[in-house]
Amino acid sequence: MYDDFYDSGAPIADAKAPKGPIEDRWTTRKFEAKQVNPANKRKKKIIIIGTGLAGGSAGATLGEAGYHVVQFCFQDSPRRAHSIAAQGGINAAKNYRNDGDSVYRLFYETVKGGDFRSRESNVYRLADISRNIIDQCVAQGVPFAREYGGLLDNRSFGGTQVSRTFYARGQTGQQLLLGAYQALMRQVEAGNVELYPRHEMLDLIMEDGRARGVVVRNLINGEIKHHTADAVVLASGGYGNVYFLSTNAMGSNVTASWRAHRHGALFANPCYTQIHPTCIPVSGDHQSKLTLMSESLRNDGRVWVPKKAGDTRKPADIPEDERDYYLERIYPSFGNLVPRDIASRAAKNVCDEGRGVGPGGLGVYLDFADAIGRLGRDKVEAKYGNLFEMYERITGENPYDTPMRIYPAVHYTMGGLWVDYDLESTIPGLFVIGEANFSDHGANRLGASALMQGLADGYFVLPNTIGDYIARNALGPVAETAVAEAEERVRTRIEKLLSIDGDRSVDSFHRELGHIMWEYCGMERTEEGLRKALALIPELRKEFWTRVKVTGKGEELNQQLEKAGRVADFFELAELMVIDALHRTESCGGHFRAESQDEDGEAKRDDDGFSYVAAWEWAGEDGRPVLHKEALEFEYVKPTQRSYK
Repeated sequence: MYDDFYDSGAPIADAKAPKGPIEDRWTTRKFEAKQVNPANKRKKKIIIIGTGLAGGSAGATLGEAGYHVVQFCFQDSPRRAHSIAAQGGINAAKNYRNDGDSVYRLFYETVKGGDFRSRESNVYRLADISRNIIDQCVAQGVPFAREYGGLLDNRSFGGTQVSRTFYARGQTGQQLLLGAYQALMRQVEAGNVELYPRHEMLDLIMEDGRARGVVVRNLINGEIKHHTADAVVLASGGYGNVYFLSTNAMGSNVTASWRAHRHGALFANPCYTQIHPTCIPVSGDHQSKLTLMSESLRNDGRVWVPKKAGDTRKPADIPEDERDYYLERIYPSFGNLVPRDIASRAAKNVCDEGRGVGPGGLGVYLDFADAIGRLGRDKVEAKYGNLFEMYERITGENPYDTPMRIYPAVHYTMGGLWVDYDLESTIPGLFVIGEANFSDHGANRLGASALMQGLADGYFVLPNTIGDYIARNALGPVAETAVAEAEERVRTRIEKLLSIDGDRSVDSFHRELGHIMWEYCGMERTEEGLRKALALIPELRKEFWTRVKVTGKGEELNQQLEKAGRVADFFELAELMVIDALHRTESCGGHFRAESQDEDGEAKRDDDGFSYVAAWEWAGEDGRPVLHKEALEFEYVKPTQRSYK
């Protein structure tokens, strides 16, 4: 029905995943992998793009192992990676609460939470490794919250009925990143890691179909340089900023992944974007980003709206019997801790009914009155104090006295470059870790699982698999022609952007693109809306390349040039996201098609038609993307109707 927008290609399969009992597969793969002699590791160079939790942990671990690591980030310090913004916690199947948790339960709930669109082998490995992550971070001195007796504390997150989330107040991402950062800087001091902050990857160096290096731009002086290596690792994060307004740092972008995609790396499930239900609502057109309030707040905060549409009274003036605690009413088993996609759609529904609160009726209340009355203000402040302070600074409202107002916003992307069990893309020698790959979350990520995946990939998975590739491929120096071609592509693109000299700012194009994406490929998607987006985006992209104005020069600090290159890639990505959403006529996880819902308004999957990973191939600027399908097989967790009632 929709193949007028794409072509079909050959099926794809993950050839690296071992067979046998699922609990033995990772051990089997590690044993089968070829090893690099310790003395030879010093001669092998690995490039890593990004220094967040995935990249920082990978750089530290590979440096410790003896490899020569060359690492880049566009921030002024690895400490400024977007991982620092994560608040609520990190999952691990430790069962410290003795509440029935286990590796298998975490595996089961992650597959279910992803609406049965993830690989079983990858998810089980992630659940198994989760226990090691906590031990690693405690040994690094990460100040996890502790109970009175000194044991590590846990709290609950959405999509689960056990307490497995380890946390450091509302600063978990920051503390984990500092742990990875100090380990990374130890390797920098030892001479095993070369670190280049304020550099951005602008292209991939390819030779004989392999990834052999990168071309980077020094963001301070504009210098274009190349670096070659035996393997390249992308740990460059997600692409949520395609929507312009998101909870991502403003610098977060898709350029590193998209440059690789244009060289042959398949892009998997791009339409799977996560809308987080607990964000501070939009307050006007002046905003350039949105602020996340941690999902951990839903442990003690109760979500509600007035029962009557158009009720504009202050929350304190609305009596209990005129309030609708709609998550507790609709989903009694999980209540306020339903998964993010469920909570987000429920908030949209009550606002669409005219029962939303705040400016424009785009908000719901997150109320802590019961928790304060039950626990006392001191204990609530000890758990969430910094989050409450942040909310008050932004809104001017004190959440101890009046409920927070929250509304869903773009937060995380489950899609990303396709990788096999070894985290290697379809380009040999190009590995992709953390949010930049698609591998573990399916159609929806459970809260507190992003930090888990990033550290699992960087500390434990990649160091065991990249060595197998290096040991099996004795590579010589990279040909000068391959380097020259990559550098020329970068310079030509920069010159083109600078030469347009139009009359519209980069931000104006980005904002307009984001509005199209949010309106037609956001929380709810329809065939009509997606087709409209697919007509609007190419026209806007064409206008961008004739009217954008990029001031300054390439050989200097030029943030307008940086943004222009990133937005140009967002245009191409946005079109692929819409095509992916249009071709997938089912609803699943973060992808909700209005035409595919049951009588209760819940997502309705089509397992017979869409139980596959959609891996897209670049076919040129004028070509149609090519769809390759990786069939998903479920031996242990049989797909069922996902219910949290």
